[in-house]
Amino acid sequence: MLRFDHFNFNVLDLDRSLDFYREALELTPVAEKNADDGSFKLVYLGDGETGFRLELTWLRDRKEPYDLGEQEFHLAFVTDRFDELLERHKAMGCVCFENPAMGIYFIEDPDGYWIEIVPEKG
Repeated sequence: MLRFDHFNFNVLDLDRSLDFYREALELTPVAEKNADDGSFKLVYLGDGETGFRLELTWLRDRKEPYDLGEQEFHLAFVTDRFDELLERHKAMGCVCFENPAMGIYFIEDPDGYWIEIVPEKG
């Protein structure tokens, strides 16, 4: 059997990213791994409901932004609080694209990764 476990985003400023994911998406650290020599740190974030985790990787020696290519990938979240989160994300200034026809929008994290917010179908 195969199952999804986690997805990775590399980040330049781990504290800034942790603050963003806590405020924007209510994700909290569930595990971490630190290199013995301090060269990297992995922090796994969870939503408290599913087993899926977002891994944030921080590399001590990385100073330049990551090349995200043509931004043709994204992470998606489903929520039953769509309107509430849209207002929160607008107030945070992180909404980067809205598609009212599809009923979705995207936010952008501090490193330029896009995250889709989808309303729960009911």
